[in-house]
Amino acid sequence: MSNELIINSTQEGERIALLQDKRLIEYHFDRNDTNYAVGDIFLGTVKKVMPGLNAAFIDIGYQKDAFLHYGDLGEQFQTLAKWTRLVHTGKAPVAHLKGFPREAPIEKVGKMADTLKKGQQLLVQIVKEPISTKGPRLSSDLSMAGRYLVLMPFSDTISVSKKIVSRTERDRLKRLIASIKPDGFGVIIRTVAEGRDVAELDRDMQNMVSMWERLYQNLRTAKPNDKVLGELGRTSSMIRDMLNESFDAIHVDSQPMYEELKTYLAQIAPDKPDLLKFYSGKTKVFEQFDIEKQLKTLFGKTVTVPGGGYLVIEHTEALHVIDVNSGNKSNQQSDQEATALMVNLAAAKEVARQLRLRDMGGIVVVDFIDMRSGESRKKVEDTVYNIMAQDRAKFTILPITKFGLLQITRQRVRPEQNIITTEVCPTCGGTGKITASILVTDEIDTSIADLLVNQNHSGLTLHVHPFLHAYYTKGLVSKQMKWYLKYYKWVKVVKDTSLGLTDYRIQDERGEDIELHSRAAELNSLQDRDDESDD
Repeated sequence: MSNELIINSTQEGERIALLQDKRLIEYHFDRNDTNYAVGDIFLGTVKKVMPGLNAAFIDIGYQKDAFLHYGDLGEQFQTLAKWTRLVHTGKAPVAHLKGFPREAPIEKVGKMADTLKKGQQLLVQIVKEPISTKGPRLSSDLSMAGRYLVLMPFSDTISVSKKIVSRTERDRLKRLIASIKPDGFGVIIRTVAEGRDVAELDRDMQNMVSMWERLYQNLRTAKPNDKVLGELGRTSSMIRDMLNESFDAIHVDSQPMYEELKTYLAQIAPDKPDLLKFYSGKTKVFEQFDIEKQLKTLFGKTVTVPGGGYLVIEHTEALHVIDVNSGNKSNQQSDQEATALMVNLAAAKEVARQLRLRDMGGIVVVDFIDMRSGESRKKVEDTVYNIMAQDRAKFTILPITKFGLLQITRQRVRPEQNIITTEVCPTCGGTGKITASILVTDEIDTSIADLLVNQNHSGLTLHVHPFLHAYYTKGLVSKQMKWYLKYYKWVKVVKDTSLGLTDYRIQDERGEDIELHSRAAELNSLQDRDDESDD
């Protein structure tokens, strides 16, 4: 299985597409104006403490105050608050935490009103970006993620990912990290660290320690609501989290981004110097890799399932609903149960792909075709789970109900990806109104007469809809021939299937479009004025 990352730089930001065997499975848009991304750390100010919610609203400069629950303060919050105060006032001369005195851990079921007060400044980290009308979600349990490790200040624990199941490997990694871990920090060992040697782990550790030192320097001169440490851009963080042996290439079409990623890859993967490739082809990079077409077909309300069947996807503020339909597969099996299972298995794979592709989070309800057999339902559930196992987001899947409903919850930390797949009608311009079709021939006749007689044109070419082409060219004495007998100038008539029934273009002898004073525009304007007067 091959993985390719395609990065297209635009004025608004980077478009990032992850291809798996040439099929699009993840799409992100890293905007240049995104100042509140997951992982960013701010010096926030407490605006309001809410005892009823056991939470507080924190000002970090966003238009809406961010939300911080008591459960997200972290056990060592008082120690972090003390360190923050000392650094900000210049009383902590060094960044390292060796020998830094610890405060008593806060109670697990304590009250926010007893912990924070209005106007207090504290370090907070974004764990959920602003979505819809909600501000960011925050935590004071700070962490810095690397490729293999996650560094946690004011902690002494060493934890290993549950996905590393070998007891021998878990013990080996714990011993290695214990020997290189700086005092005052805890570490979470990520799944991709399995099998890595101490040199790679130590390099990752030093990168994260450097991040902590950068936070220390920024905090010393920070003002309230300042960002003191920014997370990596979406592009770099995807490479950090997903880079593995199955990655074939990373294609970039921007020279600055190429240089940035080249430097970053030299730090985290010096053994893969040929992985990054600069794309300089004449065709746009998303067109070259057939991504644009996939985006248009995969982000609509209706999505075709490979082999037949289709999904109807509806988004609401509260949840997402996906309806599975059999389409033309309904007659391909001998009995109803076999048909339902075949369609549902194919749809299950596409549902799991769509959740990851659109970054759909919260509650998702999938309405599969009814299946009577418990074994069939279990096969569909397992298919969804196995595909979603590759997803980086946390998720929970409940068994299919007797009504054929599968309920999924998926971690949502960023706004859902949404791409407009519909286009404005070229004939009506999105108004839903066109000029009366019976008038179009009169308008063409008037334009031809004006160009041939008043403006003395010759060698004209008229582009029209195929129906109009037949009207002007067919018959014993066609309309085209009548023009010639009337004006003694030949007008070439060409059919153009891209034009609407009431649309036409006229070109001069050089093949250039002639700008016409359209009667249609006048009629539309008059119609709009009539509508306004009626209102």
